[in-house]
Amino acid sequence: MHKITTRTLRKMKQEGERFACLTAYDASFARSQEAAGVEVILVGDSLGMVVKGQESTLSVTMQEMIYHTHNVSRVCHRALIMADLPFAADASQEEAYLNSARLIAEGGAHMVKIEGGAMMLDTIRFLSERGIAVCSHLGLLPQSVYKMGGYRIQGRNREEAEQILSDAIALEQAGADIILLECVPSELAAQVTEAIDIPVIGIGAGPECDAQVLVCYDMLGLHHGNPPSFVKNFLAETSSIQQAFKNYVHQVKTGEFPTPDHVFD
Repeated sequence: MHKITTRTLRKMKQEGERFACLTAYDASFARSQEAAGVEVILVGDSLGMVVKGQESTLSVTMQEMIYHTHNVSRVCHRALIMADLPFAADASQEEAYLNSARLIAEGGAHMVKIEGGAMMLDTIRFLSERGIAVCSHLGLLPQSVYKMGGYRIQGRNREEAEQILSDAIALEQAGADIILLECVPSELAAQVTEAIDIPVIGIGAGPECDAQVLVCYDMLGLHHGNPPSFVKNFLAETSSIQQAFKNYVHQVKTGEFPTPDHVFD
């Protein structure tokens, strides 16, 4: 099977073929996800919560991100490996470049994900010009949870929606290879997906995105308290984790997931 690259994903968007993304933080889950057909594996700073047991992503360090990314990349041969730049690792353009280079050279990542819109344009351009593939994260930004006042849906009012749309267009022009939209109304996500040529990955962003991503523990029902409303427990449909991953990939590709129960208006 051919290696998944940024060109592969853009071609899939052009041809109207959806692709699947999941988080992984270790070799076992990464190997199982790739075998199930997951095209993009995200080593997310969500490990701060689901692996370390913290209340947010903010405690995750560069060394932890490199460690977990390396665990994933060493067993994957087809999937594109995306890794989060952790909190404050992009404080300047130079720091963003050096930390991105570490995730690639030491961790084995193929792409880095960076939170933020217009304020990150110069950084995205700086990285792109130096050969770094970038996913720009818009909407709900977990690294800004204290500034945002909690995990709130973004883009519901006209001003916020227009800003997210204009940011996505500007980020593509600056060199971003993928846009990830988190917790935005499905109508806004559809507008963004239509407006740009690069793929859009959604999480809590409706069915019109080019791809979907979930935290792997969430989609297996391994969470404490009430899960986010955009999450589906795929393990509830089968007794096998491997089959749950396969079902997720299938339902993303066919458009069966997300359903209206998993989106925001």
